[in-house]
Amino acid sequence: MHGMTDDPRDTGVIGPNSVLQLIEALRLAGLGAFCTQVFERAGVSDWLLNPPQAMVDEQLVGRLHQTVRAMAPPGQGKALMAEAGRLTADYILANRIPRAAQVVLKLLPPRPAAALLVKAITAHSWTFAGTGKFSAVAGRPTVFTLVGNPLCAGEKAAVPVCDWHAAVFQRLFQVLVSPKARVVETECEASGGTCCRFEVDWR
Repeated sequence: MHGMTDDPRDTGVIGPNSVLQLIEALRLAGLGAFCTQVFERAGVSDWLLNPPQAMVDEQLVGRLHQTVRAMAPPGQGKALMAEAGRLTADYILANRIPRAAQVVLKLLPPRPAAALLVKAITAHSWTFAGTGKFSAVAGRPTVFTLVGNPLCAGEKAAVPVCDWHAAVFQRLFQVLVSPKARVVETECEASGGTCCRFEVDWR
């Protein structure tokens, strides 16, 4: 299948949940026909027949995410990408973060819990940043920065568009740090920024 690789050392790839959970979000929204149209327009309709199970080409994922944003009404597009991000975080919580570690984080005060979660996110940033350069500063607010974000590469928009990333971060922080956690993308490459910058706070 095009766009797939089993070698995480390959450059220019991103985790398959960037695709799988978008398919699920569209299904849950009852948008089967729209889903087919989007995947066909993005040139990745084979992913509907054979959903990716390994790392996938970041350029194809970027094209898919941008196609959703281009074809859906603005509010619906944001909601769909946010739901896909939330579902991605739920998958991570269910399958990637050990239960014992989750218990420890939930017992800690928010600031030290956030610091530990930031370390874990940074260690696995290759799964969602691809060739982009990811950095993080723990604190209140916690700040995530992604330079060269492949999921909005070449996109032009009036406002920040990275709702998938923001929703992944927000869900993880709400479950593991504080239910009050909120994530705001304060700068976005698609809207003229020098990076995609996400601020996490739990006031």
